[in-house]
Amino acid sequence: MSKPASLTLLDLADETPCCPPMAQQSVDAATAGVLAPAFKALGDPVRLQLMSMIAAAPGGEICVCDLTPAFDVTGSTISHHLKTLREAGLVDAERRASWVYYRARPGLMGQLAALLTPNAA
Repeated sequence: MSKPASLTLLDLADETPCCPPMAQQSVDAATAGVLAPAFKALGDPVRLQLMSMIAAAPGGEICVCDLTPAFDVTGSTISHHLKTLREAGLVDAERRASWVYYRARPGLMGQLAALLTPNAA
């Protein structure tokens, strides 16, 4: 039996699944090491809500000016959470004048979803 290919950071932009769902095959250490930071970033309720707002934004992107008022935390706290999402590879950011716009990275989201896909009943 051959060993499955490990996921590399370059694969995170790819839309194809990185590996079989963990319900079908255990995740190797290299793949777990690459995907774990994204799962960890989503483990915070505020970051999970931010990610949801960014992913569901009309036109595929949203201004930080539209994200901040949705929470009862300071703007600097929102900035910290957005930085964590960026560092985990879940979102991209683009500065336009004095505002920053965020968009989800569907490749990594697809990798996470594929890994969590349960066995068909």
